[in-house]
Amino acid sequence: MDARAIIAKVRREHDLNHDEIVWFAKGLASGAVSDAQAGAFAMAVCLNGLGETGRVALTQGMRDSGDVLKWDLDGPVVDKHSSGGVGDCTSLILAPALAACGVFVPMISGRGLGHTGGTLDKLESIPGYDTKITDAQLRKITRDVGCCIIGATGSIAPADKRLYAIRDVTATVESIDLITASILSKKLAAGLEALVLDVKVGSGAFMKTAEDARALAQSLVSTANGAGCATAAFITDMDQPLAPVLGNALEVGICMEILAGNRLAAPRLHDLTVALGGRLLALVGHAEGEGEEMISEAISSGRAMEHFAAMTAALGGPPDMSDDWHTHLPKAPVIGEVSAPESGYINRINGQALGFAVVDMGGGRRVETDKINPAVGLTEVLMLGAKVNRGDPLAIIHAADEDSAEATARAVLDAITIGDAPELADLIRERIDI
Repeated sequence: MDARAIIAKVRREHDLNHDEIVWFAKGLASGAVSDAQAGAFAMAVCLNGLGETGRVALTQGMRDSGDVLKWDLDGPVVDKHSSGGVGDCTSLILAPALAACGVFVPMISGRGLGHTGGTLDKLESIPGYDTKITDAQLRKITRDVGCCIIGATGSIAPADKRLYAIRDVTATVESIDLITASILSKKLAAGLEALVLDVKVGSGAFMKTAEDARALAQSLVSTANGAGCATAAFITDMDQPLAPVLGNALEVGICMEILAGNRLAAPRLHDLTVALGGRLLALVGHAEGEGEEMISEAISSGRAMEHFAAMTAALGGPPDMSDDWHTHLPKAPVIGEVSAPESGYINRINGQALGFAVVDMGGGRRVETDKINPAVGLTEVLMLGAKVNRGDPLAIIHAADEDSAEATARAVLDAITIGDAPELADLIRERIDI
């Protein structure tokens, strides 16, 4: 086959067959396809699309360009993916809760992107936690503990790694076909039987409109099912942070509170975790509604905490994380309040601006080489609809120094609007099934 002919077919809006797309994916991994050809392909797909059959083939081809895990376990292998938001740390609660319900979760996660926090960055705020392990270690921890949250190895979907880097410099990141294949090729390489997707929409999400979020969710669900993995999605609200906490160690702390049984520490975070877990359990055979009850009980009983602590210890973290997490998580030296400049209701929250405020504090990366300060961030962020009087705290800042705290206070005030009581959107806006 010839890369030039394949690119020309996409440019002319002619459908590619399965073998052509799989050949191109393998060429990305092997180097048989040049950077120029990969960039031309990405642009052609961005402009003209691949169609559902083409998306499935590209996903499978990129998945099969590297190692695909196979499992022999006593229960289903499942996972969850979020499109990214602020205060979203569901994975840290969901994976151990699912493990407590008898399913296995080899969760291959990523780092922060733009204004959103990354699961790996959060977990690496736990002293000793190692997100870079071998396939053999992943298999053992998943089998013994039931869950293992780590980063992708170089052998997982190498075609996607190469194509993503090229998309990043050729203005083709936005293509839904390429986004879909990129996300799913890595997830499906973990050998999953079921997957639930959390597609965020709103001010703190990458997808700002319901139409864009729905298009992505439908693409992901139809493609994953077409590739043989039972998949469903929720479109969820990100017009405010999912939890009242932003920042790596601080988000780990709020997850520990919930795992310790304190649902009220972050009700939206808890409730979305329960919904996502319940939907996954339904995909592997549990009755509708039964799965939510199982996940909720796993959290409230402390069984999910036991699995989280066991996973943390197995990956090099403290052996007493479940009992003494407060002493293990790093703390910022400067803590202060952001006071409300007037009375009223929290009317609007610019989640993206809040996320970038934490990045500017050192809690995220502007460029890939930036070093993260895991201790900085925001806590006790008021949610939409909260009533405030002038001088009440809108949030608590955890900063590395006074200058950073002052800059963050200004950013928080710019990001939060006080006015009339707003209409509140449902946490789960829409459900997308097969």
